Amino acid sequence: MQEVLLALLAGLIVGLVFGIVKLPIPAPPALPGIMGIFGIYFGYKLYEWASVTFFA
Repeated sequence: MQEVLLALLAGLIVGLVFGIVKLPIPAPPALPGIMGIFGIYFGYKLYEWASVTFFA
């Protein structure tokens, strides 16, 4: 849980700095970006599961 809170804090700080400097946000559009991140994570977990289940 500490990692999640630290990641959130780091994201908030970066967002604030980009807002103060008046730069565009360094992230893809909200929902497509979030879905891409979930896809990457679950794809990796699927690979781990399949490699242990079928190739171990």
